[in-house]
Amino acid sequence: MYQDLMIHKPKLQGPNFPQVWAISSGKGGVGKTNLAVNLAIAWQKLGYRVLLFDGDLGLANVDVLLGICPQENILQVFEGKRSLKDLLIKGPHGLLILPASSGVTRLTHLNERQKLRLLEEFEDLEEEVDIVILDTPAGISENVLYFNMASQERILVVTPEPTSITDAYALIKVLCQRYAVKNFHLVVNRAQHIGQGRQVYSQLVKVIEKFLGGVSLNLLGILPLDPVVTRAVRAQQPFLDLYPQARISQSVRLLAQELIALDGHPMDGGLKFFARKIMGVAR
Repeated sequence: MYQDLMIHKPKLQGPNFPQVWAISSGKGGVGKTNLAVNLAIAWQKLGYRVLLFDGDLGLANVDVLLGICPQENILQVFEGKRSLKDLLIKGPHGLLILPASSGVTRLTHLNERQKLRLLEEFEDLEEEVDIVILDTPAGISENVLYFNMASQERILVVTPEPTSITDAYALIKVLCQRYAVKNFHLVVNRAQHIGQGRQVYSQLVKVIEKFLGGVSLNLLGILPLDPVVTRAVRAQQPFLDLYPQARISQSVRLLAQELIALDGHPMDGGLKFFARKIMGVAR
């Protein structure tokens, strides 16, 4: 799992691209945004055109981790003052970043007009990116549910902490029962060893099998507890850049390879479909 591999870029073409990935967690503080940032950079370094959307619209975090200071944010899009293209920021290695806003509580629950605005704006970006990563807020808020329901694939990030596992199950349960979402990928973060990560996965599977029929949970990766992550956060730089040979960096590069290799679902892919599902147009 921690072995460094040569990764070969496949061609992104056809109805499954752009790929839209939501990265979520039931509980905050599990390393979700850090994973989103470094996974985006791993793909960008391979030559993909990646857009990282900070989906925590009221409490932006991506810009903080990367040490950037956006002058504008998504609130201005909803106010009709800017387009999404106007807001895009070039991050490390050419990564495109769509910043959120901080301290704007009215964006924590998008209304129908705001969803329509997103639909219109995302359609203009479809031809310019290969992969979209949605870093959603933690928890089970309406925005979290919308972004997960709308995405082509969903990654849930958990740690071995019991509260993290319980809250991850709560998110799966709500998405399954309210939106009939039944396919998820799991990344266990901060594992002390592979066995611990597998145990977390086993715990979740047992509960899901007992209470939620037909839900698929794929163990996508187990990321090690690595002290370089904290150092990189303090330096406001991606650990992939600061510590490229660290175990966590090797694991994320391997994870990037495995995600690209997954077969997408044609009916779920593409930014236009993503935007329309947010509006509730597609069912």
